[in-house]
Amino acid sequence: MKKLLNPIYVLMLLASVAFTSCDIEDGTDGRDGVDGIDGVDGTDGEDFMPPTLEPLTSSVVSADKVFIKGTDFSSVNVEMLMTSQDILPSDPSFVYGSYMDGAALYPYGDGTYAFINNLERDFSIARIRLNANLQPLEGDYIVNAFATGFTAQCSASSITEEEHGFGPLYLSGGEWGGDNKGVYIVDPFKPVSSASIASRLKEFGEWSTENAVVIGKNAYTDKTVAFIGDDDGGSEPDGHLGMYVGNRGDLYAGNLYVLRGKTNSDVAPVTVGDGNMKFEMGMEEGTTYDAEWVMMDERTKDELNTEAIDSSAIGFQRIEDIDWRRGSASNERTLFFNVTGNSAAPTYGTVYGRVYMVELNENDPTGDCKITCILDGDKVGGIAAGFNSPDNIVVTENYVYIQEDPNGYKPGQWAKIYQYDIANGTLKTVLECNEDDTDVKTLYGGGGKWEFTGMIDVTDIIGSSTPTFLCGVQVHGWEVDKISTAVRADGHPFYDPTAIPAENSDYEGSFLFKIEGLAR
Repeated sequence: MKKLLNPIYVLMLLASVAFTSCDIEDGTDGRDGVDGIDGVDGTDGEDFMPPTLEPLTSSVVSADKVFIKGTDFSSVNVEMLMTSQDILPSDPSFVYGSYMDGAALYPYGDGTYAFINNLERDFSIARIRLNANLQPLEGDYIVNAFATGFTAQCSASSITEEEHGFGPLYLSGGEWGGDNKGVYIVDPFKPVSSASIASRLKEFGEWSTENAVVIGKNAYTDKTVAFIGDDDGGSEPDGHLGMYVGNRGDLYAGNLYVLRGKTNSDVAPVTVGDGNMKFEMGMEEGTTYDAEWVMMDERTKDELNTEAIDSSAIGFQRIEDIDWRRGSASNERTLFFNVTGNSAAPTYGTVYGRVYMVELNENDPTGDCKITCILDGDKVGGIAAGFNSPDNIVVTENYVYIQEDPNGYKPGQWAKIYQYDIANGTLKTVLECNEDDTDVKTLYGGGGKWEFTGMIDVTDIIGSSTPTFLCGVQVHGWEVDKISTAVRADGHPFYDPTAIPAENSDYEGSFLFKIEGLAR
């Protein structure tokens, strides 16, 4: 049997070895190895291709059925693009809502367009993608009823770099319904996720706002000038024409004005054309009157209205849409607007409607200007004697296109689109709603006083050699509680839950159509 080493001795020996090894100098590092050969690149993946959107190539509603062309416009092409009854092939959940109204068109830059459109009775604003042929592809709502506080979004206008020197922006008039009246400013390309958020332009003031329109950049070299239509009226008409003036591109720090006649008194006019410009009926058709702009301090609705009245601003019977003439710097200083009328005070304000022209000061937008009633619907035997409440308006270089919204003062006379020749002073009917047709009554609720609206000139935007306009109809009476056809093929009524809750909807249908061949 072997003799065992003493354990204590073993431990001492190991400790000695360990201690001695710590004192030994490190060896020299070895050389790095040679890098290996790079591997072969993998095959490139396919480029991302967005899903192809199928257009709505044909509406279920025929334009030939619901419209009648004027005798001088038989050659124009009228095509229905979309109605509330249509289902978009690539976006079947989108529903075109109630009371289509103001609109604008913006290029996406990929050959498609963003059509921004107010749905007045849905208190919301839609964005519909159109292809190069202006056929609808998809849609959503970028401002919903909660964002506007259920305030009606009426007429609208665009601001673009090309026409105004800044943009793109979209202005919308908040007129009735909720308390959030005034001028709304919207980014046309805003994300849908912010549809419940909307902004108003404080310095434009609170009115029963039909529209706000910025005139062209050539009118004044360093100013942005906008006009606001006040859709107020009554026994003493208090609709006023507002003007905002700021530095170029500034919509937030300018001044606000109202239009006042140079001749007025506290006594209302007794006869039309007596020159008293306290109310509009003191002006007669075809006579040019001197006017001026009065600065306003107030911005909230009631206070602003009172200040305008106290300043003797001209009282109009419900100013509706506004537009400016194209073609030159002088033209851009020429403004046209519609007054729709009311039967409440025929001595003070128009009943059947008027169209006015304002010629601004050449050097200073706040300087003295001229105003002329160019069309008077109340003038017996006049060229506009057939007027039945003019509402929306679009102005080109040579023509004014006027759209009607019948207020019921001429039963059985349906809405028309008129063409007014600026140079010759002539008025012609372009299109009329065919509400007497038996099928139209059965299918679409004809007889409900439809309204032409939202007409815009998109010729230059789409680069077309053929004059092209988009326009709409508020199809009053085409709603599910009045007519059984007021549903889509999938049974869905005419409302979109992303725009407005079902319990707040009016379920009324709208038309969107295209007109090609109208003179500009």
